[in-house]
Amino acid sequence: MSEIAKPVPAVTPQMVPFFDAARQGELKVQRCTECGALRFPAREICAECLSRQHAWVRVSGRGEVLSFNIMHQAYHPAFAAEVPYAVVVVKLEEGPAIVSNLVGVKPDLIRCGMPVEVVFEKVNDQISLPKFRPRAAG
Repeated sequence: MSEIAKPVPAVTPQMVPFFDAARQGELKVQRCTECGALRFPAREICAECLSRQHAWVRVSGRGEVLSFNIMHQAYHPAFAAEVPYAVVVVKLEEGPAIVSNLVGVKPDLIRCGMPVEVVFEKVNDQISLPKFRPRAAG
C-alpha cells in the first residue's frame, strides 16, 4: 500500500521570503517600513498606514495559544494517522497571529494562553512548515 502525500501550501510570490526563512529554521513576518506594523500573512498594503513598503523581519517564534480546535476527523486521508490533532492560532510575542499545528502535547491539555515556541517540520527540500510546541512559562 502506497503512502498518501500530505498537501503542501502553494508558495506564492508574496510568501517566498517566509518559506525561504522557514527552510533555514527562522520565522519571519512582514514589517511595514513606513509605520513599523508587523503583519502575517503577507499583504501588499499595510492595514495601519496603507503603505506598500515592507521588509521581512525575523521574530522570536514565541507566543501563546490564542484559540484552538481539535480535529477528530481526517478531512484528507494523509492526516488519518494523526487524528486527533490540534490546529491553533498563535499570537506571537511581537503581535501578529499565525495559524499552525501544536505538537508535543496531548490535545486535552491544550489551553488558551498556553506559552508556545516554534519548531519546523521539513516536508520536502522546498518546504519547511512552522509548527508550535509547548514551552515552559516564563
